[in-house]
Amino acid sequence: MLALLLERPMHGYEMIQELDSRTNGIWRPSPGSVYPTLQLLEDEGLIEPEAAGGRKSYHLTDAGRPEAETAAQNPPWASIGDDTMSQVQDFRDAAVGIMSALRQVGFSGTPEQRQKALEVLNETKRKLYAILADAE
Repeated sequence: MLALLLERPMHGYEMIQELDSRTNGIWRPSPGSVYPTLQLLEDEGLIEPEAAGGRKSYHLTDAGRPEAETAAQNPPWASIGDDTMSQVQDFRDAAVGIMSALRQVGFSGTPEQRQKALEVLNETKRKLYAILADAE
């Protein structure tokens, strides 16, 4: 967020849109994460709010500028390349297929089938987190 504010003052929603745009929809932070972060940055004296047109716009303070310059050297959106975009689309396609199958099991399956589907989902979640744990 500091790297964004290095470019120009922005309000919170504008930052959400900017991050969404720069990552082609891969990373769209929620207001529930953006606004508390802005408050924290304000509390630390790195940004200041400015009310304009009914919205609170934020700009860097003198103390925040060096932090923003450091953040801008390696912004989070810079690591998202075409290969990441392609894989994220593959993940989305797979998730849509899984949700379709899950709906069918949920509406048409027996109680035993629904229970088995739940077990498969929980096991899949565990395996996905294990992939991340193995990478560390």
